[in-house]
Amino acid sequence: MKKRIADIVTIIVGAFLFALAVNLFVIPNEFGEGGVTGVTIILYYLFQWSPSIVNIVINGLLLIVGYKFLDRQTTVYTVIAVAFNSLFLHLTENWRINSHEPTINAVFAGVLVGVGIGLTVRVGGTTAGTVILARIANKYLDWNISYALLFFDLIVAFSSYFIIGAEKLMLTIVILYVGTKVMDFMIEGLNPKKAVTIISEKQNDIAEMVITQMDRGVTVLSGHGYYTKNPKEVLYIVISKQEVSTLKKIVKSIDKAAFLTIHDVRDVFGEGFLDISK
Repeated sequence: MKKRIADIVTIIVGAFLFALAVNLFVIPNEFGEGGVTGVTIILYYLFQWSPSIVNIVINGLLLIVGYKFLDRQTTVYTVIAVAFNSLFLHLTENWRINSHEPTINAVFAGVLVGVGIGLTVRVGGTTAGTVILARIANKYLDWNISYALLFFDLIVAFSSYFIIGAEKLMLTIVILYVGTKVMDFMIEGLNPKKAVTIISEKQNDIAEMVITQMDRGVTVLSGHGYYTKNPKEVLYIVISKQEVSTLKKIVKSIDKAAFLTIHDVRDVFGEGFLDISK
């Protein structure tokens, strides 16, 4: 129950930040946006239709069509996100900020959009619209959610060219790009992981030190040198970015001739990391 309450509070905060991005930075500067929000903004520019009302109507229709692609919890969280997003769009529609530099406004709009959507997606919800399409692409095509969302959003954003013009469209793309990077950061967390492979004649000593000093698991892979045909045992270890320095010191202290490669890892599921069922 505590987790559900925390998740809902997170979604509400995300909806508020997203509404601020639209009403403080996007609409006053006549930028566009992606997804359903982009459609609501275009309709606002053309007919002065309320973004809050159009948002809840279009997203409600998309939820009816797309709910079968979402599990029960995601559907509930999405309904909450859409409801509060529309509410905050209405409550903050007259809020303004004294900033007249388009590029800075575009960057901050992207940051708020990225944090807002990222918070919602991180706890298992969506803001409906193209986020539903992005989650479907992630579920069935294994697309990264952030970049799938960028793909669908760009389609809508480019359609606003005839309304906002080329310069505002370019700044809209800046918003989408910044938002995607920030959202990626929010979803993946503050602690990026590294995958390390180690080839050494003293692999047992290194593995023992990693387990005892770093409290990390070590996987031993069997291989052989292609030229020499000699069998090799390769250590495979997943650690946080902050632990890389410690691991390097361990390897250096045991075997200065060790061969070590370090790779960036985007998603890590399993014991000691993220639960794959979430």
